[in-house]
Amino acid sequence: MGSTSDLPVLEEAFKFLKENGIAFEVNALSAHRTTDLVVDLARNAHARGIKVFIAAAGGAAHLPGVVAALTPLPVIGVPVKSSNSVDGWDSILSILQMPAGVPVATVALNGAKNAAILAAQIIGTGEPEVQQRLLKLKADMAEKVTAANEQMKKAFT
Repeated sequence: MGSTSDLPVLEEAFKFLKENGIAFEVNALSAHRTTDLVVDLARNAHARGIKVFIAAAGGAAHLPGVVAALTPLPVIGVPVKSSNSVDGWDSILSILQMPAGVPVATVALNGAKNAAILAAQIIGTGEPEVQQRLLKLKADMAEKVTAANEQMKKAFT
C-alpha cells in the first residue's frame, strides 16, 4: 500500500488471503517518498518466489504503475478513496489508464477483497489446492444466492 492510511481498505484482502492459506507480505511503501524501497521490492520479488502484487494507492495512485513497470509479475491495482481524493476518480484513472506494455489489472474503488480473490485465482493456476478452495468459494456463493432466492419466493407467493 502507498500509505498506512490505506490499511483499513486492505484489511478485507488480508483476511481473505489468511482464511485461504495464502502467504502474503504487507508493506506500506510510497512510490514518491520511498522510491528506492519500492524499486528494490518490485525488481526482486519474482526471485524471492512472489507470484503476484496487490498494490493499493489513493490520490495520484502511482504505486501500482511503478511496481508494474519494474516487475515481470502480475500487478493488481486497488484504487483507494483517500482524504485528498476527488471522489476516488483520480485513483481509479491513475491505475486504470496505464500505457501499453505496463498492464495493471484494476479492481473497483476500495475493492481490496476482489483483488485478493483475483490474486488467488492467478496463484491457483499453478497450485491445485488454492484452485480447489476457490471452486468451493464459488459454489458457496451460488448456494447462498439460491437459498435466498428460494426464501424470497416462499415469502411472496
